[in-house]
Amino acid sequence: MATGLEQRPIEEDEEEEALVEEKREEEEEAPSHLPLAPSSSELFDVSTTVDPSYIISLIRRLLPSNSSVEKQCQGGDDKDSSVQASEMNYLEQNLRNKLTATQVLEDLVSDKSLADSHEGKLDDRIISPENSLASSKGNGMNHEFGKEERSRGFDDGQSGVAETKDPWEDCGCTLWDLSASRTQAEFMVNNFILEVLLANMHVSKSSRMTEICLGIIGNLACHEVLSNAIVSTSGLIETVVEQLFLDDSACLSETFRLLAAGLQGSGSISWAEALLHDQILLRVLWIVGNTLNPTLLEKSIEFLLAIIDTQEVATILIQPLMKLGLPELVVSLLACEINKSGDDSKLERSSILDLVLRLVETLSVINNCSQVISSNEELFHLVCRVVKLPDKFEAASTCVSAVVVIANLLVDMQHLISELSHDFLFLQGLLDILPLVSYDLQARNALWCILARLLAHIQESDISISTLRQFVSLFLEKSYLIEEDLEGHPMDNLVEDLENSNAHKKSD
Repeated sequence: MATGLEQRPIEEDEEEEALVEEKREEEEEAPSHLPLAPSSSELFDVSTTVDPSYIISLIRRLLPSNSSVEKQCQGGDDKDSSVQASEMNYLEQNLRNKLTATQVLEDLVSDKSLADSHEGKLDDRIISPENSLASSKGNGMNHEFGKEERSRGFDDGQSGVAETKDPWEDCGCTLWDLSASRTQAEFMVNNFILEVLLANMHVSKSSRMTEICLGIIGNLACHEVLSNAIVSTSGLIETVVEQLFLDDSACLSETFRLLAAGLQGSGSISWAEALLHDQILLRVLWIVGNTLNPTLLEKSIEFLLAIIDTQEVATILIQPLMKLGLPELVVSLLACEINKSGDDSKLERSSILDLVLRLVETLSVINNCSQVISSNEELFHLVCRVVKLPDKFEAASTCVSAVVVIANLLVDMQHLISELSHDFLFLQGLLDILPLVSYDLQARNALWCILARLLAHIQESDISISTLRQFVSLFLEKSYLIEEDLEGHPMDNLVEDLENSNAHKKSD
């Protein structure tokens, strides 16, 4: 017969087992809003296929109507009108044939018994339209400006009230998203998307329609495999260049983005030659110098950087741009961006200033441009103001670019070293930038080169005791920055760093 002492452990064990079982049941009953993670095999079973017939139907919906084509051609002769209308009929008939063929093929593939045999024949795996924006970031395609503009139609101060959206715009935006994928972009080009977009730009009276067309082509141009198809589309490059004379900032932003992509592709020469007219280049410089739209300014400066960075394009366009006033424009831009910081305590648009400094840096090492840039003392003093800004870490890349530019300019402006050697704010700012250039070999060498020039001049010149004390006090105050930089770059690596730096300069 069991005693009470023997029964108690048995009861405790039963209670513990009941608690464990209850806890296990709670874990298995996961809440609906927090589903269990799928297994690794299930992750690869998720379908990311976009129906090919869906894409073709979207392209068909972008076709200009016959009435629109006829209106556009009313000012011309009947021959031109009939030719343009026949082109539309040809495109529509081909798209209809492709749509029918695609639907038949899908009906076959939908049969599970035939699905495996066709798996390798259909190269249409891609993200869904709902997730296409996330995919565009992963593919390096940036059309955030288009996304921002698209969203404005849904919120006009009346949240919760659904507004009627233009079907053409809806289809165009979906294709804009899908064109970020190389697979879908190739499929679109094979199904006359370029011809359809070109036809729309010819007849478009809506800036929004033009923006969407340019945005889609801009994404297509980012895929190197499609460069030849874009260049070989008759009249496309000329039509895109004509959009530079529009007044809509969104259209101009997408135009510059498209042109920058085209200049960096295999068809860069064709794009450069289309831009080689004084009227066009003057228009570009006017837009860069007068726009108040930050996005447009960024895209236009990136376009200029694309010209300079591509050697074949620079050979064609850089000299005409220099003659038409590019150096003066750069100085004006730099002064404008620095002055917008008010008392230099804060940079309002550091990303734009960084782009301008990159433009100056690139121009300062080009053979035919360096003398023009280096002879501009106003530009030099403006760049020095960047070094004196107090909040270095908020504009780290800007300060690093400024150091490289100053080092390049001092090669031809040695008479300004005397002025800088007595500018304690500049010297203090230079030392504060040391941590920012620690991992940038070129910028670090540039900074130490500037310091060496300044210190050499101080030794050679006669300075007062008070000035000498200021120098000593400054270097004592910033000695920890110098010590950290030297400890991070041992002398054993000095020769290797110098060799790498010299090799980098020769390559430039």
